[in-house]
Amino acid sequence: MNTWSGTWVAERLGVELAGDERLRGMLGLALRRNPKRAHLLVSNVLGKHVPQTPSVVYGHGVELGRRVRELLGDAAAGRAVVLGYAETATGLGHSVADGLGAAPYLHSTRRPVPGVATAGGFEESHSHATSHLLLPEDPSLLAGDGPLVLVDDEFSTGNTVLNTVRDLHARYPRQQYVVVALVDMRSPADAGRLEQFAREIGARIDLVTTASGTVRLPAGVLEKGQALVAEFEAATGDPLGAGRTAGPGARGTARQAPTGPQPPTDRITRVDLRWPANLPDGGRHGFTPNHRTRLEAALPAMADRIAAALPATARRVLVLGFEELMYAPLRLAAELERTTPADVRFSTTTRSPVLAVDDPGYAIRTRLAFPAHDDPADGPGERYAYNVAAAGFDAVVAVVDSAADTPALHAPGGLLARLAEHTPHVLLAVVPSYVPPVAQDAPERPATMLPEPLRGPAFSSYAPEEVGWLLQDLSDVTLEAPTEEREEAIQSGGAHYAESLPVEYQPSEQYQRLFQNALDASAARLAHAVGVVTETVLAERSPRPVLVSLARAGTPVGILMRRWAQHRHGLDLPHYAVSIVRGRGIDANALRWLAGHHDPRDVVFVDGWTGKGAITRELAQAVEAFEKAEGVTGFDPEIAVLADPGSCVRTYGTREDYLIPSACLNSTVSGLISRTVLRADLVGPDDYHGAKYYRELAGADLSVAFLDAVSARFEEVTEAACAEAKDLLAADRTPTWEGWAAVERISEEYGIHDVNLVKPGVGETTRVLLRRVPWKVLARAGAGADLDHVRLLAEQRGVPVEEVPGLPYTCVGLIHPRYTRGATGADGTAVTR
Repeated sequence: MNTWSGTWVAERLGVELAGDERLRGMLGLALRRNPKRAHLLVSNVLGKHVPQTPSVVYGHGVELGRRVRELLGDAAAGRAVVLGYAETATGLGHSVADGLGAAPYLHSTRRPVPGVATAGGFEESHSHATSHLLLPEDPSLLAGDGPLVLVDDEFSTGNTVLNTVRDLHARYPRQQYVVVALVDMRSPADAGRLEQFAREIGARIDLVTTASGTVRLPAGVLEKGQALVAEFEAATGDPLGAGRTAGPGARGTARQAPTGPQPPTDRITRVDLRWPANLPDGGRHGFTPNHRTRLEAALPAMADRIAAALPATARRVLVLGFEELMYAPLRLAAELERTTPADVRFSTTTRSPVLAVDDPGYAIRTRLAFPAHDDPADGPGERYAYNVAAAGFDAVVAVVDSAADTPALHAPGGLLARLAEHTPHVLLAVVPSYVPPVAQDAPERPATMLPEPLRGPAFSSYAPEEVGWLLQDLSDVTLEAPTEEREEAIQSGGAHYAESLPVEYQPSEQYQRLFQNALDASAARLAHAVGVVTETVLAERSPRPVLVSLARAGTPVGILMRRWAQHRHGLDLPHYAVSIVRGRGIDANALRWLAGHHDPRDVVFVDGWTGKGAITRELAQAVEAFEKAEGVTGFDPEIAVLADPGSCVRTYGTREDYLIPSACLNSTVSGLISRTVLRADLVGPDDYHGAKYYRELAGADLSVAFLDAVSARFEEVTEAACAEAKDLLAADRTPTWEGWAAVERISEEYGIHDVNLVKPGVGETTRVLLRRVPWKVLARAGAGADLDHVRLLAEQRGVPVEEVPGLPYTCVGLIHPRYTRGATGADGTAVTR
């Protein structure tokens, strides 16, 4: 009796697979390094991690497609479009389209292609690489009203499908969706969510699967799984069990031969497929019925060329595809299986990091690791081929696209060399990467210019899904300068404020108590404002916005808005943080990345509060200049803010000027990230702006505590916040810019003659006291506890607080004008002499 390939994980973590009797034949279990999900369902019939006969892999997809056709009927099937998910379901989706009949096919991708407009995008929340792009060559491909067939390998929670349908339905509404998967592993609660969502959008959503069941996870399974992976890695001395030593409690070991000398080049043979000209290599940009006809005609001759290059002694052959390139290698493998006596198997390389354990009760027996070789947009990293080493293959046919046929593929330690360590014959077949004509003349930007966002815990103390930072890490660079030295350089014109950083303020115990008291007193008020601004954005701007915070003050607000959208609507919104610098504009490279990964029309810029509206104007000018220079349109420069005391924007949570506790501190309430830096010797024309991660301040970090305190009040304020948002949507919210007028008046009355040195509002005044050389603080007569921390900081720095009747803000901070280090910081004569 064969051992089920999920036994090892089930015994150690208590994970149960329950349901359809076919499940255990179709699925095994493994462990992966992923902060969101410990276990991995490993399909035995997908052709990704487990080598399988091509006819089985292709047959499962085609059969699902035939069942979809029976469900829809011939007429509706003739108007259907099939959409597959990268990377694991690109080949499955294409096979479903074949079974359905004359249906065009498109799969999502994680590879941006310059010059190809993004027709949509969505997030796969549990994945290690979450952002999906839709890049059809024909913009009208998704615009029809026929059924949309969405294909994934497994249907676990339904979040990815919900995100996709929500995004596409807002752009291209239709009456029917069909969700197709090899296995449906949703809980009853998740199943109900899909039904409820279908009712909300007024569409029909059907489900077609091969098998169904549930995964029963005991309490604490994520932590137990992570601990088991960590223990196994520590015991083997290699990540993900790459070594030969058995892990704690393991019956087996992770089998992987260490990398040896470069194998002889005569064991690597290149095969010229003579791929038909202008035939797409897959569905990244769309694959039509006409393309399918051309491929079917060319397959026999291409398979014959591979067969002719195989040694006559090869009895066991693996055709190995490449990440998203699954369908073309699968069809070549199926043709070899049909026309040669060899035992042909099919699988592909992958990005997914999975623990390997050499045990018959574990789904991933061996692991080959090698460097990425297609210059990916998210930068260099490891890629993997599972269950290939020690599998007894006489030959491996590696099929890659031309974008991946790089020196890294052929280098020592690269994929070809790693394969040659485990098989006597390696063949390389290269399929031309299809580039739509619309993109061929587009100016190319090296992918390394636009790396993927930085995420915690490597950068910031926020969870990785809370925010992606479109910044470069300057943590190892000394950028701090004494406050007085910085102020003198800034005011003399010798330096810009963004070229250095102030020394991080270390709050006293008394000040920390003020922060905590302010948070306790204002958490519900903040939660209410978060709800109001988020509901306004969802109603007015986009049903599924891409939140883009202005780092760093906007970042906690963006995270809270994302949490509200999850709490109130079950949305899993993308959220990024970008740099904007007064006088220098927004980070254009960050905008390029956003335009390449999302529809600019969905982007909503987020900040904490407005003062006089300088950043509001800066953003509008910067976006206009960017769109003219890049030919990209759709970005809306209007900022959504938690508080708009300056009456500078239309989208806000409140216009009151009250204390937002995140303004009280610097990095220790902003994920331990510094203010952003823009300096020519550190930030080149192709770089993101920079920032530092103050890991050494982890003991004082209150970032997550602040978020959790506000989020905990969401439930109690939901009804009131939604009601106020509804009222605001019907009200006149035209900005009056009264804050700007007040700042100009104060600047003249106090003899400053520079509005940049007048910082209105509680938040901006706090920044003056923490990061600049303050001169005076003007406080509205009768201002109460909202100014307790301001009074304490002013006292510590010897700065007078003047009560002013009729002040439109709760307080205003004045930076010392014409500052030199000989100035007292409180002597008014420094202004006029």
